[in-house]
Amino acid sequence: MLTAEYTVLDGALALAVPTKWGQEFFFEEIENGESLVSWEAFHQDKLWLQATINYAAWEITQTNLPEPAQFILKVLQNVAQLSSLKLKGTTSYRLKTNLQFPPDYGLGSSSTLINNLAEWAAVDAFTLNEMSLGGSGYDIAVAKEKSAIVFQNIAGRKISKPVNFSPPFLDELIFIHLNQKQNSREGIELYRSKNISADVIDWFSEFTQKVILCEDVEQFSGLMASHEQKLSNYLLIKTAKEKYFPGCPVFVKSLGAWGGDFVMSRKFPNYESYFSELGFTHIYTWKELIL
Repeated sequence: MLTAEYTVLDGALALAVPTKWGQEFFFEEIENGESLVSWEAFHQDKLWLQATINYAAWEITQTNLPEPAQFILKVLQNVAQLSSLKLKGTTSYRLKTNLQFPPDYGLGSSSTLINNLAEWAAVDAFTLNEMSLGGSGYDIAVAKEKSAIVFQNIAGRKISKPVNFSPPFLDELIFIHLNQKQNSREGIELYRSKNISADVIDWFSEFTQKVILCEDVEQFSGLMASHEQKLSNYLLIKTAKEKYFPGCPVFVKSLGAWGGDFVMSRKFPNYESYFSELGFTHIYTWKELIL
């Protein structure tokens, strides 16, 4: 999400783009008279989670990681509740996922999982997401569209539309990983503890429109800095630039829940050395990261 993080929960118009990395999903259905799900989850082709679930009794019969397996059980229960086709009777399933990026990158491991399962089971991805995770649903919309979108969540109604976001300065933009993953739910709880007025929501919606129309990198930089400051004032927490990069000569924009995952910035002389010397070595250009 490039604009309107947090405020998208209350109806602000947000701009979001998909990444090149995603999550693969493979399935096999076996008519064997049993009601089992064999689940394997890989991180960049390395197995990290294995679980066997009896979906007739909704119990985990075997796993190497109980807590993640419990989340899978919950999501599959929701799939079964919504679907008239899957997880019924005595069909067994072999389901396999492969995350194409490190799990601490925060690029949508849960949302891509939800969207893949929804497509497999022919159920509504937004409804499955609401039952399983909550949040605005913007990440589901991006996963469905696979393109830049504008998104609004108005009274629970998800409105997304593909948009052409290709300003001439995209090659100047960079993304820096902060070496940690932020818990989105904690970020949402912090935001919910504040009283955000309708005027603020309108401000972020208008801001998103300005960003979409922006053609000048200096103007874009100013917009990003004002976005950070506006949210900082309401959340009462430091911006990413104040916390990690106080000497940075250009803007630094948080992406998603503040405190972890990625920030966006722009190139400047010796920028790679600057960020690396501060301990942030995972730096990507727009073309390397964005679809």
